[in-house]
Formats: sequence, C-alpha cells, structure tokens
Amino acid sequence: MSDHVYRVTEVVGSSSVGYDDAIRKAVSRAAATIRNCEWFEVVHTRGHVVDGSVAHIQVTVKVGFRVDDED
Repeated sequence: MSDHVYRVTEVVGSSSVGYDDAIRKAVSRAAATIRNCEWFEVVHTRGHVVDGSVAHIQVTVKVGFRVDDED
C-alpha cells in the first residue's frame, strides 16, 4: 500500500427512514461528484421532531477523498 494524501469535506444527509439511510444518501451523493472517495466518519447526528415524534434524521458526515498523484 502506497502513501496517499487526502482532502476532507463535510456533507449532511437527511432521511425520514433512519440513520443508515441518511449516511448512505450523504456518501452516495458525495461520491457522485467527488473522485476517489475512500472513507467517511459520522461527526454529528440530529433530528427533527414533529408532533412529539421523530420526523427526520440528519447526519453530518466527513468524507475523505484521495488527492490525485502528480505525474
């Protein structure tokens, strides 16, 4: 395994289904617009309450992507 340099960006996924769905949406969307996504870290979770029940989950995710090597 060679050494790499990474950049990190934060995205927020939202879901009315649950945490896993919110994470998958955030990572999937980031991977669709950023090359070389290789890892993620959940840094915050929060929710939206409506009429005493959880309506949405929001998950802030750091996504790490490998910086291309210079030729």
